[in-house]
Amino acid sequence: MRSESSDEERVDTAPEYRPGSEADFERLYRNSYRRILGTLITMLRDRSAAEDCTQDAFERAFKAWKTWRPDAPAEAWLHRIAINVAINGQRKERLQEVGALLKRVGRPTAPADPAVLAERSDLLVALRKLPPKQAAAIVLRHFHGYSNREIAISLEVPERTVASRLAAARARLQDLMEGTRAGQKNFG
Repeated sequence: MRSESSDEERVDTAPEYRPGSEADFERLYRNSYRRILGTLITMLRDRSAAEDCTQDAFERAFKAWKTWRPDAPAEAWLHRIAINVAINGQRKERLQEVGALLKRVGRPTAPADPAVLAERSDLLVALRKLPPKQAAAIVLRHFHGYSNREIAISLEVPERTVASRLAAARARLQDLMEGTRAGQKNFG
């Protein structure tokens, strides 16, 4: 009888997937696509780049699906792949941005659209200023509700590292948010 309750708990807490099962991978895709995309939008600050990385991550995950081990949650495994794709994409993007910046030197940039500026929340702006690994930890914890263990699996780091990243990210966010509020009081 004890195993029945633990089986029920396991079904309620995390869906079961079988490595290599196309039907299970399709279910994983449907269940996790929006969360993966949301994480990558926060990290990359660009929806179209996040969509591209999300698709790339699912492609890579599908190719490796037979090797996934059920001892780690499937969605955490998928987040690890997606975050790695995004970080590698950011490296490439930075190199491209340097080249683009050199081409643009001397040209005035278009003024920012006031409507777009108004839509940006102070928190989102502050999150975008965090290092990508800290932002990922914050998003996985506070937007997706992951435990330190699940975040550690996603980021391929020890649980202690997750705790320190979360603490550093929270302190940095607090500083950024206080700076934003002080700036609004000075100009408001």
